[in-house]
Amino acid sequence: MSVLDRFRLDGKRALVTGASRGLGREMALGLASAGADVAVVARPSAELDATADAIRALGRTVWTFEGDVGVPETAEDIAARALTEAGGIDILINNVGGRRESIPVEDVALDDWRRLMDLNLTSAVACTKVIGGAMIKAGRGGRIINIASVNAMIAGKGINGRHYEAAKAGLVQFTRAVAVDWAPHAITANAICPGLFMTEPNQRWEREKPEVIENVVSMIPLGHAGAPEDLGPLAVYLASDASRFMTGATLVIDGGSTCW
Repeated sequence: MSVLDRFRLDGKRALVTGASRGLGREMALGLASAGADVAVVARPSAELDATADAIRALGRTVWTFEGDVGVPETAEDIAARALTEAGGIDILINNVGGRRESIPVEDVALDDWRRLMDLNLTSAVACTKVIGGAMIKAGRGGRIINIASVNAMIAGKGINGRHYEAAKAGLVQFTRAVAVDWAPHAITANAICPGLFMTEPNQRWEREKPEVIENVVSMIPLGHAGAPEDLGPLAVYLASDASRFMTGATLVIDGGSTCW
């Protein structure tokens, strides 16, 4: 077996949340390119259908599940349905999330705080509980990949919405704890912390608060934001046999911005 063969995902089935666009779409396509069949999850949209069509064009089987996994009960339901329809999941990517709102801590309503924490943290817990539990019962091992953020380690400058920092830091530590708990079952759990990628939400921030994006870009040693397709290869690595001895890790992909 060559080194590149260890990155193949033939015969594997993956579930990716928030897969209709941006980072989720590119990771889903990356897994499919490496041979995996993929269940894609997102709120109803033409973009979700387009992602599914792109996966089929790669010759892979695809399942689509529509719903807001930011609602924990919905996340559990979709995860359970995916297990039934796909016949088991080998790779889980908890990608859904986002800052969405720039509310100062002193002004945030507790209901808003809980809703946004559910989006960025509890959604991943709910899917991990269901899919990871099934991995344990199946006894074949598995891969769990949680998409956190560099804001798990640093506060975003010039922007509010600290639910995001809190949730993403919690997601990193949740990943580490699960990695320890499930290592005896050959299930690895790792977190990816992206920096600034020009996804649609960040394009919105660029339109509404251009100074925020300009400031972040100025702090990137490589001199530019990441493109969503830059995340696909890292997801494939963590999903594959190539990373079999890596668990509990936090991988930063940010153009060097956290090096300052």
